[in-house]
Amino acid sequence: MQLLAILLLAGAPVACAAGPGQWVALIQGDSLAGWKVEGNAEWKAAGGVLTGRQGPDGAAGDIFTEQQWAGFELEAEWKMRFPGNSGIWFRRTAPRTGYQADFLDQATHPGVLSGSLYAMGKAFIAENRDPSTVNRDGWNRLRIRARGDLIEIEQNGAKVVSVRDSAFTGPGSIGIQVHAGKQFEGMEIQVRNLRVRGL
Repeated sequence: MQLLAILLLAGAPVACAAGPGQWVALIQGDSLAGWKVEGNAEWKAAGGVLTGRQGPDGAAGDIFTEQQWAGFELEAEWKMRFPGNSGIWFRRTAPRTGYQADFLDQATHPGVLSGSLYAMGKAFIAENRDPSTVNRDGWNRLRIRARGDLIEIEQNGAKVVSVRDSAFTGPGSIGIQVHAGKQFEGMEIQVRNLRVRGL
């Protein structure tokens, strides 16, 4: 407890002090503490909302937690200015590793909706095709549960993914993506109430 108090007073990320089963808030007010940015997208935190936009000339980029989880439950709310391509990364350890709960509207993937599960090196391994589970004009509630090779995703109260995959079962970072491309010019992804607990 004394160590936790010291970390909090020092402004260290709460995630560093949390144990298994404890919910950890990953967005702390206006701070990006506990996160690392890769690429050239623009990221900012304000009032507990994390916002990402393309950088100069449509540049892509991602933001990842410094802490890593293998088995976990995650809750978040997200909304996106469409057309766009983003999502929540998890179990990511290096480029082209990990999974993503996708947020997308892309002509090259007709009918594949936000909440679908993408695995690096495999493409989509589970597709959400129910438009009633996506709020294109406001906030969406997302829950991801990953334990071993079982991955489940709920969106707006409906289970949209339940699949087993063993490509990435070890611990990795949680992240958010901003995709490159002229077709996504003007996209904006916002995430709030993002929290996680180890299982």
